[in-house]
Amino acid sequence: MAGEAGKSAILFVVATPIGNLEDITYRAVRVLSEVDVIAAEDTRHSAVLLRHFGIATPVVAFHEHNERQTTPRLLERLKSGQSIALISDAGTPLISDPGYRLVQAVREQGLPVSPVPGPSAVTAALSVCGLPTDRFVFEGFLPARAAARRQRIEGLAAEPRTVVLFESPHRIRECLADLEAVLGSDRRAVLARELTKRFETILDAPLGELALAVVADEDQRRGEFVLLLAGADAAAPDEDEAQRIVDILLEALPLAQAATLAARITGSTRNRVYRRAIARRGE
Repeated sequence: MAGEAGKSAILFVVATPIGNLEDITYRAVRVLSEVDVIAAEDTRHSAVLLRHFGIATPVVAFHEHNERQTTPRLLERLKSGQSIALISDAGTPLISDPGYRLVQAVREQGLPVSPVPGPSAVTAALSVCGLPTDRFVFEGFLPARAAARRQRIEGLAAEPRTVVLFESPHRIRECLADLEAVLGSDRRAVLARELTKRFETILDAPLGELALAVVADEDQRRGEFVLLLAGADAAAPDEDEAQRIVDILLEALPLAQAATLAARITGSTRNRVYRRAIARRGE
């Protein structure tokens, strides 16, 4: 074989589109065409992508249920001088997808592993969420069981960085309900659905509003989800600033209306602002 993938015994970790097929890179198409074999999470799903780009490379299944058994076989292929491309169903492999055992085993054998970067739902969502992106933490999928999920959320309550989560359509309502229950209705969040696809939707609202929107609209419960949460520091408004605004508004408005407007301006909760204003009056 000619070209980069013609170098023997290389495992390429290849990013593929998360929806829009035009997002694939020229290098990814070339590598997938030149390697000896492609290890795909779902061979039927990947067949659509490969047919679209006229790639006829042999494909073997490599997923969470056969990773332990298949890794030694792929390692033997590499040792014999073959090159392999690892792909997931969509996006960058190993990000909430199988593959780390294979990469670890290949590196332990002293064989090269080369990334072919490209689409990622994590970075795509971060780029459009409007939350701080200089520091973030990726938590992947929360536990499926309600008790374990809430426990994990409680562990994230004080996290100051933007939190990135994945969620499935059949659990998105329960996930949002638990996030609201633990973190509060006012925690700012962004729900990115079906990124790069025809029905792409990006909703930016407090958790309480997002939960209601998903319950009210069945379409918002379909597809693939990336959920981003404001970090604890970003979610906590400046209460002194809220009080200053209340004091100004009270010159012309009743307390209840002043507290409502101050909360909207600062991102605080109306009840918190109202209670503090009442306590200040008591002083």
